[in-house]
Amino acid sequence: QVQLVESGGALVQPGGSLRLSCTASSIDFSNTAMAWYRQVPGERRDLVARVGSDRFVSYGNFAEGRFSIWRDNAKNTVYLQIDGLKPEDTAVYFCNAMIGASNYWGQGTQVTVSS
Repeated sequence: QVQLVESGGALVQPGGSLRLSCTASSIDFSNTAMAWYRQVPGERRDLVARVGSDRFVSYGNFAEGRFSIWRDNAKNTVYLQIDGLKPEDTAVYFCNAMIGASNYWGQGTQVTVSS
């Protein structure tokens, strides 16, 4: 079955950087749009960034400038780089794959920004 496994979440100080990774299995990765979302408990899950199979990227309204998404099709992996981390970036970050009409999610990786 489809598996998305995220890694890279951590506790970091404000101003720091993180690189999140999501490795997919059992999908046609190179032909699948991949995305990162984030969610704070009690709030909706928000789009951070998406990269299409054509490598076209788009970002959520809040994500321009400090967030970068890219994919490595040889490794079935999508990355999210976050620079200049702020306390409000604290959330669980989820990897997403859109396959036809179905959305698949990873288990999430916790990012906490605190001094």
